[in-house]
Amino acid sequence: MQVTTIGLDIAKNVFQVHGIDAAEKVVVRKQLRRSQVLAFFKALSPCLVGMEACVGAHHLSRQLLALGHDVKLVPAQFVKPFLKGHKNDYRDAEATAEAVQRPTMRFVATKTEEQLDLQALHRVRARLVAERTATVNEIRAFLLERGIAVAQGIQRLRRALPDVLAKSTDALSPRMIRIIEALAADWRRLDERVEEVSTEIETLARKEAPCQRLMTVPGIGPIISSATVATIGTGDMFAKGRDFGAWLGMVPKQLSTGGRTILGKISKRGNKYLRTLFVQAARVVLLKRVSWERYGLKAWIEAAARRLHTNKLAIALANKLARIAWAVLHYGRNFEVSHDYAPQPA
Repeated sequence: MQVTTIGLDIAKNVFQVHGIDAAEKVVVRKQLRRSQVLAFFKALSPCLVGMEACVGAHHLSRQLLALGHDVKLVPAQFVKPFLKGHKNDYRDAEATAEAVQRPTMRFVATKTEEQLDLQALHRVRARLVAERTATVNEIRAFLLERGIAVAQGIQRLRRALPDVLAKSTDALSPRMIRIIEALAADWRRLDERVEEVSTEIETLARKEAPCQRLMTVPGIGPIISSATVATIGTGDMFAKGRDFGAWLGMVPKQLSTGGRTILGKISKRGNKYLRTLFVQAARVVLLKRVSWERYGLKAWIEAAARRLHTNKLAIALANKLARIAWAVLHYGRNFEVSHDYAPQPA
């Protein structure tokens, strides 16, 4: 039995193996318990192993790579077209074995333990920020139902809340005051946790060389740089920066046919969290007009601003920053302005 390609459908406890030989004949079809997986692959000669990119796939991928196998992680949406019949573990493994052999297939890079640690920190921070936003919105809604409207913005509510609780005793019942005070206490605890996690992320980012290089790009600080490194590493999975921008979903969605090009709204594909961070970075750069010339963006932004709405301009600049970020990671160099901008005569 000479297995050349294996499709492995992973789960919490039960793993389905679908192995084929050089003639694409099925030679292995079996279920394994988690404790049996490594022993099974140790007994095999090095071969191509395909898995869907999901929870637990990166850990197992590193283990199989250490055994000498060529492991490829396939995005789940690219496996689905190869599925024949109703879904089950065996057909999932068979579809993965088919997909991993395609010469034009796109794969997900195996993440290191350090990348997964950074990713975990960012997911915890995102959850805490979402909980804080929900708490603030709940306080604002309770006040509005009692006829007290506070201007939009978390800082405005933070400043206004003490006076509201002290001076609006006629509009707020004692029970409602206690409820809002308890929510305010939750809000303070969430602030502390967000600050704690953010500080840890910043500390890690300032120690990592790739993050330090990314922070030379305009608008990118410790949060965005560490999130980018945690997601794409050195960016080797993309052939060029344009591919990274398209993967983030910051390019128009195409519905072209018959030689007729039809472009719609941005596709919003890929990593939503990372896309949001790059758009925020672009909006920060647009606000700081004095930095445009220093970073060599003045001519480009002014030309784009004449033909694009502010929101479209932000997306276009976010795409540009993402492409710059990919180049910085891929080539291992700091961001540098390639043109000298001499001051214009008065």
